[in-house]
Order: sequence, then structure tokens, then C-alpha cells
Amino acid sequence: MMQANVGGIDKTLRIIAGVVLVGLAATGVIGWWGWLGVVPLLTGSLNFCPLYPLLGISTCKVKSE
Repeated sequence: MMQANVGGIDKTLRIIAGVVLVGLAATGVIGWWGWLGVVPLLTGSLNFCPLYPLLGISTCKVKSE
């Protein structure tokens, strides 16, 4: 199972950017590259970015136990 590594603001910005890019691509305002907006849309929705573990980054709040 993937451990969440995308936090609140990061998640919101990813989803907004993804929706905007896909919307612009779907309406023909920008070219095919706008469909790459699916990537931030998915990573924001799944709370997991595959590049973050490689870079040692996490924007999730640390849970104190």
C-alpha cells in the first residue's frame, strides 16, 4: 500500500492545476500537452506522488503518537 505523502495545500493545488489543464486541453485552448494535467489530478486525488519518496519529500503533516 502506498503511504500518503501529499498534504492539504499541495493536494488542493495539484487538483486545481490538473482540472484546469485538462479542461483547457478538452476545449482546444491549449495543445495535447494539457492532457498531462491528468498526472497532478491523480496524484492529488490519491494523496501519493511517486517522485516524493525518491526526493525524500512529504507534505503530509507528521502524526505524533
